[in-house]
Amino acid sequence: MLTERQRERAHSIADRMDRRFKTISMLGGLNERGRDRDEVEILELDPQTRRAFAKRGLVIGGAIVAGAKVLIGIETFVAVLLAFNGGRVEIHTDADMGAVLIALLFGTVVSVVASIVLLLPQYRWFITAEPADARRRRDVVRIPARLVVADVVGWVLAFSVYVLISDMRPVFVLSVGGAFGLAAITSGSLTYLFAESAARPLAILAMRGSTSTRVVHGVRERMIVVWVVSSAVPMVGLLLVNLGRGLGWVPPVADTVDWTVILLAIIALTSGARVVGLVNRAIADPLNDMREVVEAARNGDISQRVAVYDASELGVLQAGLNAMLDGLAERERMRDIFSRHVGDHVAQLALEQDGELVGANTDVAVIFVDITGSTAFAADRDPRETAVVLNAFFSIVADVVDRHGGFINKFEGDAALIVFGAPAPLADPALAALAAARELGVELSERLPLEWGMGVAYGRVFAGNIGARTRYEYTVIGDSVNESARLSDLAKEGYSSVYASRAAIEAADPVEAEHWRRVDRQVLRGRVNVTEIFAPSELLVRHEPPSLGSVLADLVKFAMPGERASRVATKEP
Repeated sequence: MLTERQRERAHSIADRMDRRFKTISMLGGLNERGRDRDEVEILELDPQTRRAFAKRGLVIGGAIVAGAKVLIGIETFVAVLLAFNGGRVEIHTDADMGAVLIALLFGTVVSVVASIVLLLPQYRWFITAEPADARRRRDVVRIPARLVVADVVGWVLAFSVYVLISDMRPVFVLSVGGAFGLAAITSGSLTYLFAESAARPLAILAMRGSTSTRVVHGVRERMIVVWVVSSAVPMVGLLLVNLGRGLGWVPPVADTVDWTVILLAIIALTSGARVVGLVNRAIADPLNDMREVVEAARNGDISQRVAVYDASELGVLQAGLNAMLDGLAERERMRDIFSRHVGDHVAQLALEQDGELVGANTDVAVIFVDITGSTAFAADRDPRETAVVLNAFFSIVADVVDRHGGFINKFEGDAALIVFGAPAPLADPALAALAAARELGVELSERLPLEWGMGVAYGRVFAGNIGARTRYEYTVIGDSVNESARLSDLAKEGYSSVYASRAAIEAADPVEAEHWRRVDRQVLRGRVNVTEIFAPSELLVRHEPPSLGSVLADLVKFAMPGERASRVATKEP
């Protein structure tokens, strides 16, 4: 029994099969753009349902092939009839038309049966849904050629039957043989193009994961088929009719209208239209598929891939496009990882500078934030738990910094160095840094029960690549960096967890400066001059620090909600 989902999918695929008379296939599920969406749907069906759809496609495809062969047989029959009647539309003729009709019917049945027999192995393979090996891929690619062979065999046997049951007059045998030969060329050409189009879904399944660049059915061969069907066969037919009339094998024109020539012209027009339509689809569909994928890649979506089903140069191009997109996706993934390690702006700068050790002096604002007592905190804890706590802390830092246009230069254990104004310039680095520090102070205080210190400084630094040509990193060097670190240490035990230097306050917009109050003036460690220290008004009141147990419990709850947090919290003595 089918599930409701399978039944809906089955009806959907069946509807598409009924609409697809241009490219009827054993799978019957290929959508209008040749994508593999229906391929995935079919592979999810159970074997019984897949067998039913394969049988349906085989029957419909066989009916269309048989109909095409019958139509060509009728054209051949009428052409022979008109040729031996002097171009008059009469049933009576001396060419033993009964034998011609029987031969055509026999040849049609043989070619249809032979085509179905040749397709049965691929039918069984589709039902089993086994991965295609090299031999299976080769067999699927050769389906058009093998069906052409079956078609030609049918015409050869048809002519053999005519020879056996007719009165064996040489003139009639040669004339009918020529007509059958031209019909075989036309029928084989159309069969080749139709089979190539109809076998596309099978080719999609068989060619998955294949990297072959071998061209089996080239575009040139398709163009030759167009010329043969639309020009060569009708012209040769006209030449043979006139040659036969000149030799006395075929009666001359009896009326003012030569219906033989008119019929050949009609055959040329209709056959040409059919073959041009098939060739147009065979060439345009892969190109349209690739155009859409390229357009998607141009718009930033490199996740799409084109289905590889063509055995010509277009198939090689399809596989090459997918390989190129795979390379772009891998490059984008590496670039994303690189950006996560060093930051988007530094990654872009590294690509533009081509790895040169360059830099420049620039005015920036620097924030240094450091967790208090992290060494003791991590001493008797599982390192993974410490990592969870640090990741939670730095996630808040990163979110706030990104909102204000800052750049996290590095994470150093339990501390972070943040730069505003480099490598991406800002209109007011001091304003951005001070606003970020105030917001970060509020966020950390409300969301994480940790003690920490933050320092904000402003001044001229060297911003650029530091290291050797074989290994370097982007960083900032200058007195402002050292000053922010010293302010961070001082803030851990000061009036507020956030301290800023006077230079940062004076460099910022006056509106932002109104949020800060001077709380102290000291000579910071390692410095000579006195530093005036400011703190945000809303963060001047410090709360009593929580116990180590509550810190760990709340942090783990933040990072690992649920029972895991409860189990970790019980470790605190």
